[in-house]
Amino acid sequence: MTRFRMPALSRLALAGAAALAVVASALTPAATGARAAAADRPEYVALGDSYSAGVFVRPWDDSDGCGRSYRNYPHQVAERFGYRLRDVTCGAAEVVDGILEPQPSDKILGPPTVPPEGGWPELPAQLEALSPDTDFVSVGIGGNSLGFGTILAKCLELGLTQPLKTKPCTDHFTGSGAGAAWLADSFARLDADFGRMMTAIHTAAPHAKVAVVGYPAIVPDSSGCSFLHWNQLGSVKKGDMPWLDGLEKRLNDLLHRHAGHQNAAYVDTYEPSVGHGVCQSGETKWMYGIRDNLTGDGDQTDPPTELCNDIPGTGEACTLVHPNARGLDNQAREVAKVLHHARSTQPWLLTAPQG
Repeated sequence: MTRFRMPALSRLALAGAAALAVVASALTPAATGARAAAADRPEYVALGDSYSAGVFVRPWDDSDGCGRSYRNYPHQVAERFGYRLRDVTCGAAEVVDGILEPQPSDKILGPPTVPPEGGWPELPAQLEALSPDTDFVSVGIGGNSLGFGTILAKCLELGLTQPLKTKPCTDHFTGSGAGAAWLADSFARLDADFGRMMTAIHTAAPHAKVAVVGYPAIVPDSSGCSFLHWNQLGSVKKGDMPWLDGLEKRLNDLLHRHAGHQNAAYVDTYEPSVGHGVCQSGETKWMYGIRDNLTGDGDQTDPPTELCNDIPGTGEACTLVHPNARGLDNQAREVAKVLHHARSTQPWLLTAPQG
């Protein structure tokens, strides 16, 4: 997005060399002072996946396929506190393929979800945005590494193909179910990778205060949910929703534990969003469904892919269960609480204050 225009210089060109010298001598100290003032502002680097990028909330950056919303919590927090922001969050990012290592082209999913010819270019590791001069870091990551998208897709599939079962997804991923061992391995791998990532963050930005941002509530209460409503959870069975909620809590517990072990803050966005999940409606709903109408400012659209066209429903885009504009505002409030205390309080708090 272009926010500034270069001033017209034609009038200056008509002035003599002496006048130009006067103008230059008058402007140079001010420009130098402005640059110095900007350099004095604390540097804030935001790392993370689609929940941190704020994908599908207008207006978003459409330049690299990461879908970063200008309303996401990194932008809101930086504006509130006057930080210099480096927002390298990206949709579909993982702990390894995204934070620790480059994000491959085939793991950059937009919006825009229809990539340019030849695909999106590979992105450098988000870790490269950090330096010894970094003052604050937020990192919201883990869901893609766990395979939440794969899990959700399986729940959608089983809801359609096993109509007589009340909780087919729960049965698949627990006990002796076919997906139970895979899920256990995914959690173990995420546990190891997340610890390695936190160590790498502290090494790259040794003086920074680090905040680990948890995931907001998706379906903490299934009241209001209806089967085959695609602006909710589509073909996910209502009986599977408590298990999905428990899975998210288990993921947040892992993030919280690593924050505590690594002298970082944990930002709880789950509890403040209870009662605002995907099954709610109107302004009470802070979470997009599988296919939903876009929120935020402006008129950006996301032309659907062939796969998206196969998903029923009347929503504008395949939003695939992400925070909407109100959800981003909730995240921003909670991250701001923690970073506010980081500016003036020692030791570095481990949880966001209440109220």
